[in-house]
Amino acid sequence: MIGKLTGRIDYRTTDHVLIDVRGVGYIVYCSERTMATLPGVGEVCALFTDLVVREDLMQLFGFPTLAEKEWHRLLTSVQGVGAKASLAILGTLGTDGVSRAIALGDWNSIKAAKGIGPKIAQRVVLDLKDKAPSIMAMGGTMAQAMGDDDGQVIEGPISNPVVQNQSAQAEALSALGNLGYAPGDAAGAVAQAAGENPDAETPALIRAALKLLAPKG
Repeated sequence: MIGKLTGRIDYRTTDHVLIDVRGVGYIVYCSERTMATLPGVGEVCALFTDLVVREDLMQLFGFPTLAEKEWHRLLTSVQGVGAKASLAILGTLGTDGVSRAIALGDWNSIKAAKGIGPKIAQRVVLDLKDKAPSIMAMGGTMAQAMGDDDGQVIEGPISNPVVQNQSAQAEALSALGNLGYAPGDAAGAVAQAAGENPDAETPALIRAALKLLAPKG
């Protein structure tokens, strides 16, 4: 199994790159979002990879982080979601966007990906709501999915931090409920997470609560 490649980009197209690793060229398919972050021809890049083997085909799919690779693995476990469909979802939403959509039961966001119909989008949310917490708890930059793509601060009116935190807690409770956690357990975890980080926004509260709810030992 080829799990990661580091090498020089020999050429790139709209959906894949050829990476030269010590004289061996690997064609790696990536989402549009990943392609946009890769360096130019002649430069070095590193990608985590997933190898798909069929009777008549072998393809490598590349991801900038282990979290995205794990999301790809989960997405392709859903009936009707192949590797290209998974890349379309990840390319449209990113890992944080997929996390948020599944946590909130928002299948319309999944449906926004090219080639994903409403039935498949609903199946993704339903099938993965119990499997997603372990990946969502890995951390990452989920909060960025709810803000500006390049991480810049957008100036605007200053909101009331108390009201904002209450709203974040309510959204986090709703998300944990959608993931199947009991109301009492979810409320306790969210309250503890909010107490430890009063300024946390919804994604951070969900992530912290999932870590608190994870089995110990």
